[in-house]
Amino acid sequence: MSAHSDRRWAERARELEFTRLPELRRQAEGWRTGLTGLTTLLAVLVLLKGRDNLAELPQWARATATGLLVSAFVLLVAGSLLAVRAAHGVPGGEILLGGQSLRRWTEQEAARVTRALGRASVCCLLGVLLVVGALLLAWVTTSAAPDHLVDVRTSTGSVCGELVAADGQQVSLRTKAGGTVSLPQTSVVSLLPARTCGTAP
Repeated sequence: MSAHSDRRWAERARELEFTRLPELRRQAEGWRTGLTGLTTLLAVLVLLKGRDNLAELPQWARATATGLLVSAFVLLVAGSLLAVRAAHGVPGGEILLGGQSLRRWTEQEAARVTRALGRASVCCLLGVLLVVGALLLAWVTTSAAPDHLVDVRTSTGSVCGELVAADGQQVSLRTKAGGTVSLPQTSVVSLLPARTCGTAP
């Protein structure tokens, strides 16, 4: 490299000391925008689709998925607030007129912005992972549910379970307790699809 090139790079390095904080603020603006969008999207999806989809899950899966989604929402909101703090600083911050005081404040503020951006990115990553975990849990527990649940009403009561077989002689169901119940066709009053079964007979 030539001496002229070395001088140019040295000048650029000195300029970075003065442009580091504005550059970090611009990065924080981007994170704030992204996190706000993710948080809004999650809130809209949960409000519009969550109630119906969660109602189809077993009780333990519904509670776990709800906890994951609430935790994800909290993390995304916390990440958004950290990004806002990094992008705009603390309201009412002191304005320093002395050169050395301004330099120290700029270095400290750059360190604070870097920490806040790191925490915001961690919150974003964890929030997205929790949303993915809730979706996977809902998908796995929904697909594991029996496909052919029916509610059979007879002259003596009703039986709910997974339909195993039905012919002109009898209707066979696998109940929630794990046993198989065979009902004579003559005693069946109605056979209707069911989304879930309550207590097993």
